[in-house]
Amino acid sequence: MTQGAEAAPSEVAGSARVRLGHSDLTVRPIGLGCMGMSQSYGPADDDDSIATIHAALDLGVDFFDTSDIYGAADVTAGVPIRGFGHNERLLGRALAGRPEKAVVATKFAARLDPDQTRVLIDGHPDYVGPACDASLRRLGLDVIDLYFYSRLDPNVPIEDTVGAMAQLVTAGKIRAIGLCEMTADTLRQAHAVHAISALQSEYSLWERGLEARILPLCRELGITLVPYSPLGRSALTGALAGTTSFATGDFRAANPRFSPENLSRNLEPVQALQALADAKQCRPGQLALAWLLAQPHDVVPIPGTKRSRYVEENIAATNVPISIDEAAYLAQVFDPDRIFGARYAPVHAARLASES
Repeated sequence: MTQGAEAAPSEVAGSARVRLGHSDLTVRPIGLGCMGMSQSYGPADDDDSIATIHAALDLGVDFFDTSDIYGAADVTAGVPIRGFGHNERLLGRALAGRPEKAVVATKFAARLDPDQTRVLIDGHPDYVGPACDASLRRLGLDVIDLYFYSRLDPNVPIEDTVGAMAQLVTAGKIRAIGLCEMTADTLRQAHAVHAISALQSEYSLWERGLEARILPLCRELGITLVPYSPLGRSALTGALAGTTSFATGDFRAANPRFSPENLSRNLEPVQALQALADAKQCRPGQLALAWLLAQPHDVVPIPGTKRSRYVEENIAATNVPISIDEAAYLAQVFDPDRIFGARYAPVHAARLASES
């Protein structure tokens, strides 16, 4: 697609579908992450967000990702919160009357303490069922298509948590089980209890910590990868400069990769991405998504946005051709040793149990 040009909805959406792991669910190759409509990336307007979700549906997007914590997790950043469950309620409002057009993924485990001042991780089996029931009510659904365990509770064996999730499958409350940010060993242990259909973790040209162990294991076990932040939190879109600063309430303001000393260096490889995108007459973000889609495993990126024009731009990446040599070139340009700073600040990294 020529840079700046608009494509017809059928042209944008594409016709290919990806099966989500061991489930019967199939989705278009690029979904929509909804977190930013409730937190982490500055102010958002509910009406505008709902209009964006409606536009996504009209364009053929059929995979939507949310979580019960979205809207409340900013409590650790000291900024006003919109409330636990806000994003699920928002998505539920947007899908009202059109739920058959969407595959909905949501998550549990992160919750607020009784004082509403800290985020805790809870993987206890007796929490799984009530968390699912509450999400169903907020979403206005009878069944959740893909239910993710969002972070590992170090005090609860993974077998116990996944066992409780398996009971939800049997009860018809969820269709498939997913995990987020897990190590290869934990993923294998979980899969031995019940088939895991999807793993959601950060993966992009900017973040490739999954490539050593996780991606080969996903291929072995038949697990679909759902990369979040596939555009490097906008770093791969060409929209940022080395001098860009971020307002209070923007997740990136405290993220080491976006610090003044790291950002300009981290954007250097984007120049090569931009040059190749220009040659292909597409945008750098589209080429970054095309690189993900060209990887040798099932993948459904979920770029997040609050604006419909970016939804259209993102899903048009399915029309961007990329050769094996070009994919290898970009992988070399974005060598992980060229990316400076941890991908999370300590307060967020403390909740990770992954391999990157």
